[in-house]
Amino acid sequence: MLDSQVAKTSPSLLYMVKQVELVVRSHLDELVRPAGITALQYTALTVLERHDGLSAAQLARDSFVTAQSIADLVRSLENRGLVRRERNPRNRRELLILLTDAGRRLLQEYAEPVRTLEERMVRDLTAHQTEQFRQSLTKAWHALS
Repeated sequence: MLDSQVAKTSPSLLYMVKQVELVVRSHLDELVRPAGITALQYTALTVLERHDGLSAAQLARDSFVTAQSIADLVRSLENRGLVRRERNPRNRRELLILLTDAGRRLLQEYAEPVRTLEERMVRDLTAHQTEQFRQSLTKAWHALS
């Protein structure tokens, strides 16, 4: 009986994940605003830091934005000198998006403040719980991908 009452009063996991995503984005937007970029743009830069030279479609998928909105995002980052586009030598019709030195410097500048935000998010968890949380989120993502 108690379990069914808890189920009725507890928010769904989907709702909770969305709440975390919204509050993280809000804090990240506030954090990177002085650099003149958004949380979504910052995310795209971090994707390029790990996998430089992606197509727009790949960057959109890995940055959690639609293919339609990635064009504006990349154009904005390119205008700021944070990314550049080059023709793919294996497919001349495709443009690859690459991180510039200025983009790398911006990521270095914000690495510690972003790490502090992440630490704040998990500060009430032990190191073991944090690793379990990371693994659980990864499994949840793979289950839906």
